[in-house]
Amino acid sequence: MIELIVKALLAYLIGSIVGSLALGKLRGVDIRTLGSGNAGATNMLRTQGIAAAIVVLLIDLGKGAVATGVLAPLATAGIPSEPTLRAAVTAACGLAVILGHVYPLWHGFRGGKGFATFLGAVLGISAGLMLVAVITWLAVVIVVGFVGLASMVCAAAVAVAIAARYRGAQPELLAFGILAALLITYTHRANIGRMLAGTEPRARRLWLLGLRRGPG
Repeated sequence: MIELIVKALLAYLIGSIVGSLALGKLRGVDIRTLGSGNAGATNMLRTQGIAAAIVVLLIDLGKGAVATGVLAPLATAGIPSEPTLRAAVTAACGLAVILGHVYPLWHGFRGGKGFATFLGAVLGISAGLMLVAVITWLAVVIVVGFVGLASMVCAAAVAVAIAARYRGAQPELLAFGILAALLITYTHRANIGRMLAGTEPRARRLWLLGLRRGPG
């Protein structure tokens, strides 16, 4: 249990290193005051350019992968490791790193929506689950054009994939999938409101069905 608590705390601190805010600070800007106000790669792309967005995406993906793929299984000197808690430690690290991104200690607890970090955490758990996530995200964006909706559906699909893959053998990972999907949905609540109001913008370059009908 000590291992779980310590590693989850470390994962939260890693998650608190928000790529867009760290890079923005180096550039003398606060991304939360620009564009959509979201501290993520998409807003970085819109306001700071593609190179900055790629750096932010790699940071946010990387910290998620480090939390579940490196930190969780890492043997730590002075901290007893409990193999029976391995899945629980992985799940705790995955949730903690996402929470760190959404509520970062280093940035006044005002971070981003956590989707890229969620993807990184999924990659650290299983490349197969990451493939499910990417395919689902692309499919939804291509069909409906809403990036926020794609992120929420993607998170839900990962939870379903975890349930199908592990078949109850590792309930802690299923709990991670469900809780992460709920958290991603919560952080995208503004997107839900805009979709219901008909004011949510679409990803025109990926929304193939919309492009076939033309603009408008």
